[in-house]
Parts: sequence; C-alpha cells; structure tokens
Amino acid sequence: MAHMTPPQLIFIHGPTAVGKLTVARELARLTGFRLFHNHLIVDALTAVFEFGSEPFIRLREPMWLAIMRDAAIARISLVFTFTPEATVSPGFVEEAIAAFEGEGGEVKFVALTSAVEIQDARIGNESRAAFGKLRSVSVQRALRQRRLMDYRPMPDSGLTIDTGATSPEDAARMILDHFALSVVKTSPA
Repeated sequence: MAHMTPPQLIFIHGPTAVGKLTVARELARLTGFRLFHNHLIVDALTAVFEFGSEPFIRLREPMWLAIMRDAAIARISLVFTFTPEATVSPGFVEEAIAAFEGEGGEVKFVALTSAVEIQDARIGNESRAAFGKLRSVSVQRALRQRRLMDYRPMPDSGLTIDTGATSPEDAARMILDHFALSVVKTSPA
C-alpha cells in the first residue's frame, strides 16, 4: 500500500505589511497548495459588518476553522496567512491546529518579520487596496502604540524569515526547503 502524504497547512504569520500574502502566493505557485489568505473571510465579513464588530468577531474564526477542517478532510493542502492581533481569540491558533490535524493534516508555522520602517514603507502599496487591507501608516503606528497588534506567542517552527532582506521568491524557497515540500512541475508559459 502506497504511503499518502498528509495534507499540509502552511500557517504564515507576521505583522501588517510584512509580505505574508506575497510570499504565500509564491509558495502556493511553487507547491500547488491552495492559497487561503485571511482576507478572503475578512473581506466577506466586512462587506456587511464593521471590522472588529461583534458579528464580525463571532463569525470570522468559525469560518476560517470550517474551511481548514474541510480542506484536511478533502486532503487539500493550504497556505494560510494570519496577522496576530487583539480581535482574534487567544485560543484560535490551537483551534486551527486541532481542526486541521484532527482530520489527519499537518500544520507548519512560518514567522515573517521585517523592520518597522519597512512595514511602514509598504503599508501604502496599491497592492494592499485590492483586499481592503490597512493602508495608513498613522493608523498602523497608533495600533502599535496601543498594543492592539499584540497577540499570544505563536508556535515556533524554527523558521523566521526577514522579508526586508529576503525576496518573496527566496522566502518561498526557504519554506520549501525547511519543510521538505515538493515543487509542482509546471509547464513554461
């Protein structure tokens, strides 16, 4: 009987404007994993509810978790992006692990970092507008000052990448190598 590789959830986390989605897109391209970035649910909810409102908070995490759980059941590997911040419940990460691993999957964590100056320089990028992402340096600085971007420590995978010093392509390759993920063969365009 052939050994089947369990579905993988590559959980990329880091502060706002550190390059999570850019790295995740490249990793998904290389691996063939599905890209399930956090703003897919955030944007669906903010179309109706204000960010941080009671219905927004109540609905967001169960939606993330249901998709993760069902992806594991369907044996679909995912790349998920996550910005740890105060509106996310303290137990969310453990629930995500339980949802995915409870259905036979494996969760791997990747921390992205960069200097605050680099994040502030990137926050206004037009590419952030497509998903309604925070684009104001002054709001970002106020959130930092009020410690609203603080969150419990994330699980350590031994892989932290400084996106200020590493291209998205190189970061994706580092993730591939660190977790011994397979590259999907693609035909030249």
